[in-house]
Amino acid sequence: MKWESLCSGLLLTGVVSAIDYGTFQDPANNARLKFRYWLPDASVDIDTVQRDIKAAGALGAGAVEFVPLYNYGASLAAPPKGADWATYGFGTPAFNKVFKASLQAAKDAGMRMDFALGPSAAQGVPSVVTDPGLHWDLTHFHVSLPSNGSYSGRIPGWGSGELVALVSARSTSSSRIMNPASSLFSTPANKATRLTIETDSLTDHTDKVKLDGTVSLSLINGSKHGGHHLFAYYQYQDLAKNLDIETNTTGTIFDNGSYTVDHYSPRGAETVKNFWETHILNDTEIVSLLHDVGTYGWEDSLEIKSNISWSPSIPERFEKLNGYRLQKYLPLLQYGNNNPGVQPSYPGKLKCVANDDHRGEGFVNDFRAALAAGYGEYLDTLTSWLQGLGLGYSAQVSYNLPMDMQTNIDRVDAPECESLAFNDNIDGYRQFSGAANVAQKPVISNEMGADMQKALALPLSELLGQINIAFAGGVNQVVLHGQTFTGDYLESTWPGYLSFFLLFSESYMDKQPAWELGMPDMINYVNRNQYILHKGQPRTDVAFFNKVSYTDPQLNTLYTDDDLIDNGFTYTYLNPTNLELSQAYVSDGILAPEAPAYQALVVTSQDNMTLEAVSKVQEFANSGLPVVLNGGMPGYYPTGNASERDAVATALQKLKSSENVHTSTKGGLASKLKALGIRPRVEVSTPSNATWYPVMRTENSTDYVFVFSKGSAAQGYLRVNSTKTPYSLNSWTGERTALLNYEVHEGYTSIPVMLARNQTTAFAFSNDWETEAPTPVSHAVHVSSGVIGYNFTTQKDLVVHVATSANPGNQSLKLSNGKRYNISPNTEVSSFDLRDWNLIAEHWEAPQNMSDATVIADKRNSTHHLTSLVSWLDIPGLHNASGVGYYSSHFAWPPKSVKNTGSIDGAYLALPQISHGLKLFVNGQAMHALDFADPMIDIGPFLHNGSNQITAVVPTLMWNYIRSIYDELEISGSKPLLTPLPGNVDTGFIGNVKVIPYTAHHISL
Repeated sequence: MKWESLCSGLLLTGVVSAIDYGTFQDPANNARLKFRYWLPDASVDIDTVQRDIKAAGALGAGAVEFVPLYNYGASLAAPPKGADWATYGFGTPAFNKVFKASLQAAKDAGMRMDFALGPSAAQGVPSVVTDPGLHWDLTHFHVSLPSNGSYSGRIPGWGSGELVALVSARSTSSSRIMNPASSLFSTPANKATRLTIETDSLTDHTDKVKLDGTVSLSLINGSKHGGHHLFAYYQYQDLAKNLDIETNTTGTIFDNGSYTVDHYSPRGAETVKNFWETHILNDTEIVSLLHDVGTYGWEDSLEIKSNISWSPSIPERFEKLNGYRLQKYLPLLQYGNNNPGVQPSYPGKLKCVANDDHRGEGFVNDFRAALAAGYGEYLDTLTSWLQGLGLGYSAQVSYNLPMDMQTNIDRVDAPECESLAFNDNIDGYRQFSGAANVAQKPVISNEMGADMQKALALPLSELLGQINIAFAGGVNQVVLHGQTFTGDYLESTWPGYLSFFLLFSESYMDKQPAWELGMPDMINYVNRNQYILHKGQPRTDVAFFNKVSYTDPQLNTLYTDDDLIDNGFTYTYLNPTNLELSQAYVSDGILAPEAPAYQALVVTSQDNMTLEAVSKVQEFANSGLPVVLNGGMPGYYPTGNASERDAVATALQKLKSSENVHTSTKGGLASKLKALGIRPRVEVSTPSNATWYPVMRTENSTDYVFVFSKGSAAQGYLRVNSTKTPYSLNSWTGERTALLNYEVHEGYTSIPVMLARNQTTAFAFSNDWETEAPTPVSHAVHVSSGVIGYNFTTQKDLVVHVATSANPGNQSLKLSNGKRYNISPNTEVSSFDLRDWNLIAEHWEAPQNMSDATVIADKRNSTHHLTSLVSWLDIPGLHNASGVGYYSSHFAWPPKSVKNTGSIDGAYLALPQISHGLKLFVNGQAMHALDFADPMIDIGPFLHNGSNQITAVVPTLMWNYIRSIYDELEISGSKPLLTPLPGNVDTGFIGNVKVIPYTAHHISL
């Protein structure tokens, strides 16, 4: 039976069919975090792979992203002894067996599974070398001609490939320039030549070249300060590999690794498709399992090296798009059009610029637009094919390539970005999420946590900071980088197969002490926030126009003023292609009213526009959309010979004088928007040392608000454009409670909020949640600072907890119905610290047999008395240790320092910020999950008279111990690659623990 018939009639799982997100307390797989799972190769123990996948599900993950890594096929290290790509490579029968078993494990665990479309970063597949869908390159050769401009003989580089063009040009000057060094790739700076040429002198002589590669030319004499130059361009399949492995053992396509495919035409996608249909989807069980649990076929960041990004289809596509031929302008395109992400120090040795006003940039821009169009067809082909399988396509769209990233984001089902290159920059994420939001993509994915030099040393709190930043920037799906195979592998010592030879974090596995102690709480927190961020559609206040020739791979901040952020305005970026989407229309003065419903479009003086783009913005303004020209007039985005420059200037002047078009000074955009009656949907007010980032989504009758605090802890206010009943959503515990303290005025709900550094909070606004949580008949409009907790027991009953250390006689609560209550405590008891701690340190160490990676750890205990909670680095005997700390302390209850006669009803426990996980026990009773950023919990119900025990179980980072045995480690036949070796890191339970007694006050609403 053919795979086509098996797939006919399948629903597009998670793409077209209704998406189930579960509940806030228990999100469904579609809203849960994923692990990227690294398979070393298909020779590994299959039972271990299945256990690993199920273990991820047991922690709370909704899926794994299955990536056959084959680390030994990359540039980092040689293959280990015994590695056999021809037998265990991608698409072999052995691989298919592991792939099928992995899908079955996901099914058994009730999970989903994504999968790489090729090995490693999935840029290609095994193939015959004659496949026209493999990667193409364009190489170039250059000679300077004598002063008389004559040339006779074989053209430079003849035989290097298929001749694309022979071009002559006359130069006016030359100089030396420096290609920059790259710290990321450890590449040095190197010199190049900059040649200024006369645009009118560019001449295509390709038709004059004879079959033997000779030509005879006589050109007009050169200028006084320059001369003639001859450029020859050849296209060829360079047989570049995304896995460079050679075995030469079977005489099949599985002998020589995996070949990168052409990403600038559908042919490359067809090569991938044909490989899968021939070698993997011919297994009916795999097809059936993909239907049951598969979600996305996936491709990673584009790490494709070349001289000039190219496909044989580019010249025809270029001419169709731009109306003129490409060939004679190739000298202007040969520099900086390979891969700016992975070849930053090698853009080329010769940079040619034109001597006109725009330096030939218009031709470069047109070339990059043709690349983007070809890449779009590549994406379309894979998307259509995968949807035909009932799946979706996820890709890190155009990442690293010389094109405008935003152009093709809408082409895939789940566009993906990553924390590494985006540098945890909220503005960078907004450059990505805007296009996806307008296209109404339900998933914006993120490869999360790939930090250099942080392997086994990345605290979960730091990872959470990165996740929260991504959420604030519009991401709603985290794929953790990543989970590793836990069993034995070729020439690998304990703790086993560590991905990327420890260059990047992280290798999540059961040998990390936080695997079962910190990660489940963190994962559940992420899952619940992803549930919120999947609901309904985003609501974003402002769209920024943004058109670039190619997107900086490091995604630097574009809007550098703070006025929008300080006022709570949310914004994303759209390029002209995004503005042409069918969803990008104006209704009632709102752009893309279905989502994200922008209230204004901003064009800054840093932007450059084509005539077509100005016309589109004019159309929006004519339809009633407020348009703001910020900081001055935008510039011109050249195309071709820049003939539209004057027309663009005229059109911009017309736009400026149009109705609904306004101007603002630099830094004055927020003030202008407010003057126009445009307010943030979630307005924020914070002290200067804190910045809050709100995200709003709307689904039917419910509005959701997520807020991330960056900076110092601060008390502030949210002013939300909703008058529905507000509820607090606790993403750590899953609790939904009616909000106690808020005021409603002029269509907005004002909420006082206290947020710690790196903390988040979330709210829902709905009039239909009576069954979700007790909805009180009244609420507070003023609450004194001594209130440290509350709960509504029924619609008419409230209990508030007031710290006994609060200012007596000055604590009150005022309700929205006008009632005021004195809630001052009738006793004075100060808060107190727990200072006397006993620590049992469970050391997790390598087994005696370092070759046995199946052992989690050899464990032993040591006991330590602590007068304060300090890092393990400062505790004798624990400097090079990692494992689990069992901390315990006692205190008497009730406290002896009661000054007045009265009741003490309970206490809160305030802990230091949690670095890497913590499980709390009070008198042996396990407490619920704690907020890592502000861990405070009511322990009143668990206290008894007499001595009370507090126990904190704390996992440590693995790095300090691993560093102590670093020289003994081996990873698939190679030593780890950390240079220089990072130092030890603080770990353990660090800070002060405070007991805060309270009195309980019962209030009838």
